Amino acid sequence: MGFSRCFEFSYCKPVLFNCKRLAYLFPCRLFHHGSFISHADIQTEFSHHDPAVARINNGSFGCCPASIITAQKKWQLNLLSQPDHFYLNELNKRILQSRTIIKELVNADHVDEISIVDNATTAAAIILQQTVWAFAEGKFRKCDVAVLLRYSYGAVKKSIEAYFSRAGGEVLEVQLPFPVNSNDEIIDELRKTLERAKCNGRRVRLAVIDHITSMPSMVMPVKEMVKICREEGVDQVFIDAAHGIGCIDINVKEIGADFYTSNLHKWFFCPPSVAFLYCRKSPNCSVLHHPVVSHEYGNGLAIESAWVGTRDYSAQLVVPSVLEFVDRFEGGFEGIRKRNHGAVVKMGEMLVQEWGTHLGCPPDMCASMIMVGLPACLRITSELDALKLRTHLRDKFGVEVPIYYRPPEDGELIDSILTGYARISHQIYNKVDDYYKFRDAINQLVCNKFTCTLLSN
Repeated sequence: MGFSRCFEFSYCKPVLFNCKRLAYLFPCRLFHHGSFISHADIQTEFSHHDPAVARINNGSFGCCPASIITAQKKWQLNLLSQPDHFYLNELNKRILQSRTIIKELVNADHVDEISIVDNATTAAAIILQQTVWAFAEGKFRKCDVAVLLRYSYGAVKKSIEAYFSRAGGEVLEVQLPFPVNSNDEIIDELRKTLERAKCNGRRVRLAVIDHITSMPSMVMPVKEMVKICREEGVDQVFIDAAHGIGCIDINVKEIGADFYTSNLHKWFFCPPSVAFLYCRKSPNCSVLHHPVVSHEYGNGLAIESAWVGTRDYSAQLVVPSVLEFVDRFEGGFEGIRKRNHGAVVKMGEMLVQEWGTHLGCPPDMCASMIMVGLPACLRITSELDALKLRTHLRDKFGVEVPIYYRPPEDGELIDSILTGYARISHQIYNKVDDYYKFRDAINQLVCNKFTCTLLSN
């Protein structure tokens, strides 16, 4: 057995989430009968991937196995063959089935706490939209504050600007360090920011916290962060877990946030695009609405989201098929997560040892993605440099990997720190050769005395 087979598909003790409840709800779809999926079967499931590209960037757009694509096409044909029957008699109950599965996977109390939406960006718009009305109706004051992380996703920052800031609110960012050495550094910065936010009698109306930051990528101690927000009187907490489901264990009741969203097309094997939004039932919880208003307006967010007009809902309907696919792996999602984590750490450590650099965080602060320091001689001195290098690796070497520019902090000299990091991912289709290809590409650039200044705009 080759090295890649050893670390990618080594067995671990199966741990299935809510397995008794899921077995009761979907008796034909949970427990595996027969042998587990083979390496060859996995490669077949992803044979539509470009074989010329080392795709070590599952984090950006996810992946979808061939069997799930087939299931999606069946739903699309079901719609097109008799749209009246599909929309009027089938759609609602099929979406409810997907919502019920998600409810069990994330340990929500009620299925009506789970809505299915297009993506985490849509979920953010739903949550932030309510703040505009709160300002307009006099529930919020112009000096009230929203808190988010320095490394919150760019689209979410834009949503805060479009809704909260434009309505008159102030925004403070938690100045997270990077590289980071421990969760204590994150907790300390959150406490400092909340203390500043409450100055002069201001109220913190909303805290937006990533479960896994995108760039740079780190797993946040969300349970502890939510607890601190409660202690400090924050009105509502929204967890943006775009990379969450399928990548890390999720228990929304233990986390304790008011809202939690995660894409299903990144690490959950659904086709793009689909996400869930959890809204905890609470007497203090605002009434939320989908930003696209249609016939179901006023019937609750989950029902509103299930009908936003005539469109293709097939990505929302393949969730049961995803369970069937994942059931072919020993340990189910838990086994996949553990193997992905172990593999991405191993490959990250191999790369930093090769280049004499370091990881962006300890292994226990990453999931299936990890930040890998790049050789300083590449001279990555701006975000534009990072983007150009990413394009160069794609076009010239067939390597797909995002590059992060880490600007110098106050007092730091650019020649004394690493300013360039790659975010590598590991998903079940990846092979060791993908990471060797990336290693060799960087080594060739270094050997050729390449710097980012050589790339044209």
